[in-house]
Amino acid sequence: MSKKLSKEDLEQDLLIEYSSRIMHFYNQNKAAVWGGGIAIVLIIGLVVGYVIRSSQQAETARELLSVAEQEYLQGNYEIALNGSEEDFTLGFVQIADNYGNTTAGNLAFYYAAASEFELGMYEEALMHIQNYEVPEGVVGVSPISLHATILSELGRYEEAASMFERAANWDQNDSTTPLNLYSAAEAYREAGLNDESRQIVDTILDEYPNSPVSVRAERLKGLLATAD
Repeated sequence: MSKKLSKEDLEQDLLIEYSSRIMHFYNQNKAAVWGGGIAIVLIIGLVVGYVIRSSQQAETARELLSVAEQEYLQGNYEIALNGSEEDFTLGFVQIADNYGNTTAGNLAFYYAAASEFELGMYEEALMHIQNYEVPEGVVGVSPISLHATILSELGRYEEAASMFERAANWDQNDSTTPLNLYSAAEAYREAGLNDESRQIVDTILDEYPNSPVSVRAERLKGLLATAD
């Protein structure tokens, strides 16, 4: 009668079999194994180096951005935008160009657009806001609204209206949504698209009757009624 192998015996046999196969493969392919091992080490080294460098870049970008932010908050938009040679500081443009792959660098695109908007540099502002990666949630509403406002200043009212609608729908709430919808209705009116403007006004009055912009929406509705 044959002896029944226990679970431990089976596992040990399998381990021996797998070990033998690995050793046989190694003996037959030493050069390839060593080459592959070196390649793996190099890849790991590159990954670790990239992570360290990315972390250092992110920290540098945050430090540079905080300095430029102070200038922006004080209304020094030109210095905030381009930095100061006298103080050896960088502005949002340089930070965005050199650290755009970091969170702070991405935010620099938004600040650059806002600074350029304040300075009346609408084409440049449009370029930078288009490169800004908009975050999810309510914090993304303001950048999209800025994008729409820049388009309005450039006379591109239909595009602006569409962008205001995007801002309204980005994070639907009782505050920013009706405000951006109203801006969209105004932009459509400026574009001569009165039907689109009426539809948005009706949406505001139906869905956000208690919004602070509802009074303005009522006035706009009256103007649109006599427009055609």
